[in-house]
Amino acid sequence: MREFEIVGRKIGEGNPPFIIAELSANHNGSIEKAIDTIKMAKRMGADAIKLQTYTADTMTIDSSAPDFMIRGGLWDGYNLYQLYVEAHTPIEWHKTLFDTARDAGLICFSTPFDERAVDILEDLNAPAYKVASFEAVDIPLIKYIAATGKPMIISTGMANLDEIGEAVSAARDNGCRDLCLLHCISAYPAPASEANLRTVRDLAEKFDVVSGLSDHTLGTAVAVSSVSLGAAIIEKHVTMSRQDKGPDSSFSLEPEELKTLCEDARTAWLALGSVSYERADSERDNVKFRRSIYVVSDIPKGERLTRENVRRIRPGYGIAPKYYDQVLGKRAAVDLDAGTPLSFDMIENE
Repeated sequence: MREFEIVGRKIGEGNPPFIIAELSANHNGSIEKAIDTIKMAKRMGADAIKLQTYTADTMTIDSSAPDFMIRGGLWDGYNLYQLYVEAHTPIEWHKTLFDTARDAGLICFSTPFDERAVDILEDLNAPAYKVASFEAVDIPLIKYIAATGKPMIISTGMANLDEIGEAVSAARDNGCRDLCLLHCISAYPAPASEANLRTVRDLAEKFDVVSGLSDHTLGTAVAVSSVSLGAAIIEKHVTMSRQDKGPDSSFSLEPEELKTLCEDARTAWLALGSVSYERADSERDNVKFRRSIYVVSDIPKGERLTRENVRRIRPGYGIAPKYYDQVLGKRAAVDLDAGTPLSFDMIENE
């Protein structure tokens, strides 16, 4: 069975889904809001909180040339540098946020966007690493993360099959033994009609990895549905309130929605169970209410059984219905009262 651990938490199809609450930029520049969001994620049932570790200067350059401008979507009119200035989580916050999560009993890790960020996170003893979908083609970064020997989770948004294969090879060839691929549609928000959740199981089978979903659709239905297709990890952006209007808030879950996701995803996992044709424990007391053959009018000894005096009805204390045609026409071996469950010893052998 494909499985690995992060801070002792087993992750794989044989375990409840690992729910990652993505803080991203939803702190809106306030460390107090970031701390509140971490504590909220724990209360709502998430397993982990994930940060993003970068600065605008490690992401891009400050340029308004056409290549660097955002046209359309949530961040229309920004250049990339402006977006990352607004959205980044300051490096000086990281220790406080890691400590807050650990004190709350929540696993905390991050997405590094360059090698320097990996070094910073190593100093904080990050227990795992996430590679963002846009960086899934940054093979040097994946190699650098792999060299830490820690679990790595890679989002596959926008990557084709060859690119995913290259990322997997880079991770495995450079020291990563615990690898998860998250199916992802890198649109914000992503339409549910493009979710293609069957890819979750295909990723696991093609690359022999734990697989899951990084979900940018609205609501929780798509994420919960992914559990039935083997998603062992679910990642969703979270916010204290969409009214805060942060860069990611419009497609992020509010607290009660995160609670619903955590509860429903775990219920969905419990419901998967295993392939079984045995009677469930919860069914055992109801067997008596199945149909069986009953005497429905008085039958004197020696009289034949007919469709008028024996019927297949509930409850189930008589002969099974499959014997109905065999008993019709037989003679009663004893006097039978209406309401008697029929048994073979009440019938004459002819």
